[in-house]
Parts: sequence; C-alpha cells; structure tokens
Amino acid sequence: MTTTLPCATEPAAYAAPGPTTDGPADPDAPSLPSLQARFRPVFDRIAQGAAERERTRSLAHEPIAWLRDSGFTALRVPRRLGGAGASVEQLFALWTELAEADSNVAQILRPHFGFLDRVLIDRDAATQARWLPLAARGAVFGNATTEVGAGTLGTLQTTLVPDAQPGWWRLDGRKFYSTGTLYADWVTVVARAVEPGKEDQTVHAVVPTSEAGVQRFDDWRGFGQRLTGSGTTVLSQVRVPDDAVIRFPRAQPTPLVAYFQLAHLATLAGIARALQRDAIAYVQARRRVFSHGSATLPKDDPLVQHIVGQLAGTAYIAGLAVADVAAELGRIAREREAGREVPLQQLHALELRTAQAQVAVVDPVLQAAARLFEVGGSSALSEDLALDRHWRNARTLASHNPVLYKARSAGDILLNGADPIYYWHVGVAGVAAVAG
Repeated sequence: MTTTLPCATEPAAYAAPGPTTDGPADPDAPSLPSLQARFRPVFDRIAQGAAERERTRSLAHEPIAWLRDSGFTALRVPRRLGGAGASVEQLFALWTELAEADSNVAQILRPHFGFLDRVLIDRDAATQARWLPLAARGAVFGNATTEVGAGTLGTLQTTLVPDAQPGWWRLDGRKFYSTGTLYADWVTVVARAVEPGKEDQTVHAVVPTSEAGVQRFDDWRGFGQRLTGSGTTVLSQVRVPDDAVIRFPRAQPTPLVAYFQLAHLATLAGIARALQRDAIAYVQARRRVFSHGSATLPKDDPLVQHIVGQLAGTAYIAGLAVADVAAELGRIAREREAGREVPLQQLHALELRTAQAQVAVVDPVLQAAARLFEVGGSSALSEDLALDRHWRNARTLASHNPVLYKARSAGDILLNGADPIYYWHVGVAGVAAVAG
C-alpha cells in the first residue's frame, strides 16, 4: 500500500482526493511483488557492472538489451496491446530499484517511458494502437527535444515542412540533451510544423534512428550521467510519414510535466538507496580504524553508525516522496486513460506536490552523496569503487530542472494562488518569443 505524506501547506483548492487503489485498473495485471521477482535478477546483473561501466565510460548497450529482453521496457503497455499493464505506481517503484542498480540506465529510459505514458494519457486509441505495440515487441524510444545556442526563448529551430509527396514531411534540425537516443530504435523529435497559410504548430515527429538523415553523436561531456547518450542528434531532410507526426495538446495543463519530474525524483531516490547500500558494504568489510576512532572496528564506531543512519533516513524520505507523487499521478493517469476529464484543480495539486517533493528531495540526496565519504578514509576514494559517481549523477539530475525555480513556483502558488507553470522553455530572451 502506498504511503501518502501529509501536505498541510496545500491550499484547500489544491487539496488532493483521498487515497484510492494504487494498483493497475486491470484486475488481471501483475502485482508489484511478482514484478519485483521478475525484474530484480536483471537489476542485480546491471548493478554488478555499474561501477566498472562508470569508470571506463562503457556505454550501457548490454543493460538496455537485458531490460528489453526481460519485458521491462514494455511495463506500462496495456495487456491488450502485448505489455505487462503495470500501473504508474508500480513503474516508479521499480524505477527506483533500477536507479539503485545504475542511475545511468534509469535515466536512459526516461524518454522511453515518458513517450509511452504521453501516448497512453494524452492521445487517442488510434495513436496508441500505432506506437504501443512496437514497445511491446521491444522497441525503445529516445528523445530529441532541447536545442542549444542562441535560439529565442520559446521557439524551435527544428522544422517539419510538407514534402513534395503528399502525406509526407521533411524534418531538419539539431538537438542536444538527446537522452537515450544512442540506445533507441525510434526517436521522438519536437519540431515546429510549418505549412503555408497556417499558424506554426509544435508537434512530435517519431522517426527510426536508422532512417537516412538521422545522425547520433556521443558528445555529452557532463561530469555526471556520463553513459546516458545525452548528446547531439542531427536531422537532415528526414522523410516522415503523416501518421508519425503526433500533435499532443500543448495549450492546457497536463500531468506529463509532473511525470517527467517524478522520473528524476525516482532516480534520485534510487541514488539515495545506492548510497545506503554502498556505505553498509564498505563499512562492514573494513578492518582499518583511526587511532582517534571510537571502536576497534569501523562498524562499531558510533560516529560511523550515525552517518549510515543519516544515509538510510535520506533514502527512506526520498522513497516516500516518490511513492506519494506516484500515487496521485497514478490516479490521474487512470482517469485520463479511461477517457474521463480530470478537474483542473487536481492537476494543479499534482504539479504543486511534485514541486514540493523536488524541493524536499534534491538537497538531502546531494548532501548524503557527499556525507558517504565520512564513513572511511582515503580508500573510499578509490576509482575502483567509483563512489563519487553518486554525487556526480545526482548533481547532474538536479541541474536539469533547477530546484530553486521549483521552490519559487511553489512559493508563488502558496502565497498568491498562482497557476503552476506547465511548459518550461530554455533559450535566449527575445521580443518575439512564442511558446509552442
């Protein structure tokens, strides 16, 4: 059963409904324990090579293949379309376990699961029938959304224009932060559809990564999340059929913003669990002590015990925050998947709750990742252990969507009744900026 954290500071208008079922709508769908029994051996296998992959910067093609072959990448695909039919709550519980094994691998799949749930939650049956069976058969989806450089805030330089052949388009552009695309069979490209006599429209063009004109570069040089393939995708005159152009709603509130934030939070919660795991393993195996220590073995030193207890507390609270947000997101997802409208105030409450969770989780996890090194001496700095990867990966995740802006947004909502911000853009401020 999902634990719901109290949220006493929420305005009455944003109060979420009481808890309901936290499981899948399909009564024949698998339980969380059965899913854990199915996928934990895969997670364990991934965890065994995580430090070595990080140390040698070996891309995670094998772990992604293991997850695909096990059916993990089809977790949220409905059973009627060939998937497991798992709930949002089950997905994020397992996501946290995967992130504990290797946060790079969890981050690689963020665009994949985000695309599948966007199709499930925000699109029609025909779109679902077009794309979800591909995931059931093992297809992995990547992302090409963000552009760098001097582009105007709120505009897209990537364009989709009609091809000479009716029913086809031509896609051109250059993207960065293309997380997961190095590992993907398909990539969802956010572009500006330009048609004569019509207002430009922001769309998603879904193209095979093997298509002529699609180039992927492993040029991500961030100090964390080194294996996520979050580099450049170049699209040059890529032909796109009309049925691969998806027009998601963009002028109205959506639960998908909270979804993508929750993916980061679940990965941070997994890192917190990895910190606890690695601290325990390191201390229990350690025999050397300091002359000014407080015990003959590190595991009996009360100061070391204190640090391990703090790490465990951070992991616990981060996990609760993820479960709380996932429970509310799951309720909304089931309503939307059933074709029922969700009250605006419920979407606002979800967005506020997600922002609060981000503010509550990010700094403690970063502090825990630094505090880990207090349990030992210089041997904890060994590159063979790669314990520094936890802080670097957490810091990188926290930088994708700066927490200070989320804190400010939550404060504005609580103080002034402001509406949440659902569509965030990055670019150069300019006079002609128009949100897509």
